[in-house]
Amino acid sequence: MFKRSLTIIIIFFLLLFLSGTLPEIFSDDDQNKGCLLCHQGIESIGEKHEELSCEDCHQGNPKSTTKDAAHAELYKNPGDLNIVDETCGICHEDLVSRVKKSLHASMAGVISGTRYLWAAQKNKNATYAVRPVKDEDGNIPKNLGALETLQSIPRYMDSKQPVDDYLRNQCLRCHLWTEGAKRAGDYRSSGCSACHVLYADDGLSRSGDKTIPKDKPDHPLRHEITSKIPAEQCVHCHNRGGRTGVSFLGMMESDGYGTPFRDDGTKQPKLHGKNYNFLQMDLHYEAGLQCIDCHTSNDMHGDGNIYSKREQGVEIECSDCHGNTEKYSNLKTSRGNPLTNLMRQNKEVVLKSKMDGKLYRVTQPKALLERDKLPVAMQIEQHMNKLECYACHSSWAPQCYGCHAKMDMRQKGYDWVDESKEATFGWQESRSYLRWETPALGINSEGKVSPFIPGCQAIFTRIGEDGKAKELNKVYETAQGYSGIAHNPIQPHTISRVPRTCENCHSEPKALGLGSGHYISQFNGLDIPFELERIVDEEGNQIQATSHVNARPFNKEELEKINRINVCLACHKESDSTFWKDVKKKWGEAKNNKIHQDILNRILKKATDK
Repeated sequence: MFKRSLTIIIIFFLLLFLSGTLPEIFSDDDQNKGCLLCHQGIESIGEKHEELSCEDCHQGNPKSTTKDAAHAELYKNPGDLNIVDETCGICHEDLVSRVKKSLHASMAGVISGTRYLWAAQKNKNATYAVRPVKDEDGNIPKNLGALETLQSIPRYMDSKQPVDDYLRNQCLRCHLWTEGAKRAGDYRSSGCSACHVLYADDGLSRSGDKTIPKDKPDHPLRHEITSKIPAEQCVHCHNRGGRTGVSFLGMMESDGYGTPFRDDGTKQPKLHGKNYNFLQMDLHYEAGLQCIDCHTSNDMHGDGNIYSKREQGVEIECSDCHGNTEKYSNLKTSRGNPLTNLMRQNKEVVLKSKMDGKLYRVTQPKALLERDKLPVAMQIEQHMNKLECYACHSSWAPQCYGCHAKMDMRQKGYDWVDESKEATFGWQESRSYLRWETPALGINSEGKVSPFIPGCQAIFTRIGEDGKAKELNKVYETAQGYSGIAHNPIQPHTISRVPRTCENCHSEPKALGLGSGHYISQFNGLDIPFELERIVDEEGNQIQATSHVNARPFNKEELEKINRINVCLACHKESDSTFWKDVKKKWGEAKNNKIHQDILNRILKKATDK
């Protein structure tokens, strides 16, 4: 009888424990363990925060002896921007203020660019963000494109613009106010934790904390805050739009085949809802560098200003680290801010990895020039003054042509702005075709030659509540009269040591923005009077829009000049600097066109003299 009674008592208290209603019968020693009484094996939050207690960040009640009481008013994610002023912001007030105004939080570039191309707004600059934001510090550098305020993006029911519903349902899943999608490759937290708390692609925990299930996704790798952020973490967001994150890793989405097969006969798993091809990595990533080694705190957190576009908010440029043919790097960004991991050792510029402290020698064009090792193309002054470095050194770029977006008013979808289910209509995306070979070129917002890739080539279909198409394969026209089928300048993050060939830029129609001549829209069910790769005609008339301020295709004069250089390549393409020094020594230097013609005449005359 005694054993039976004891068994009943044990079962009773076990049920109470599992239900979270166990009376406070722990010892004083147990109570002093606080959160660690249950969270045994949990790792340190990180050396920069190890002096903080659990409740300093998470709040809750660590003295409580029941789960429910201990977790009352607990912040699961202290980095959430909705409550961050009470957590991270206590110590990092300036950083938190900057982040809330940053493009990572506002998504102003995505919103303004997409709305402009869908003819929902007349200008390219931003009016809307995912949350209202105002710059109240009195310092608004308008010369850099800074704005005073942004409003919250409207809903379709208010604006009657399908693009607002599209943005909310599809494009805005990566702002810092929300967590990522619950699927492979997209698992992440929100706010500060979106970057500083690492997640695996499968979303599974590798923590020592015994309370965290190891077979259920949507958990961070470890209970740790880190500033050592690998590129794979950045890719949890940077896999749409310009796709710079996955491109940096040498990945480009495929047409969805999912091959080759795995050893169990199944298809390769998807990341970000896509299958991938694996191409050439960016040489920086291949060498061991990560995104944080180039991009500064201002690039990541914002510099305290509200911007419309990525090119306004990003301060780092290639020449900040590499210098140019006239000067060595001054170890500062283009805006004068110190590059803290860049230094000089003897005559060399060296970068110290922010991940592991490894040192990398940073090539300086001026040093190559002084050693007579500078490539011929870089000895051309106009190349150095008028081209972005990556115009030549981007070996490939992702090109997704003909983005078909279907709005189905019979269905409901998730709203990534207000984080609510069935708050938008159902949307489906597809495309016409993919390419990764060298992209078109044009003039970017800074007036330099840059790669151009398709930028929201929106072809819109709307299915009404009656199941009939209200708009079918509609292409919008911008306020400036250009097609909403668009190309935009980009830094593809696919840098290669071997540049594009001279012929590729100077003789390929696609490089000039004239298209490849392969895709005929009319035969593919589209009423579009131009090829999707064609952004300008032979007379220099712009065909496709760009959502970047002051960016454009080449004009007629530029097209003719680039084509004219192709004639020069017949002689100059294979000639190294030593050869041309000998030519100059014997025949003189062609400082202008008249002298060049005179030298050619003399060479030809000597070649025909008997």
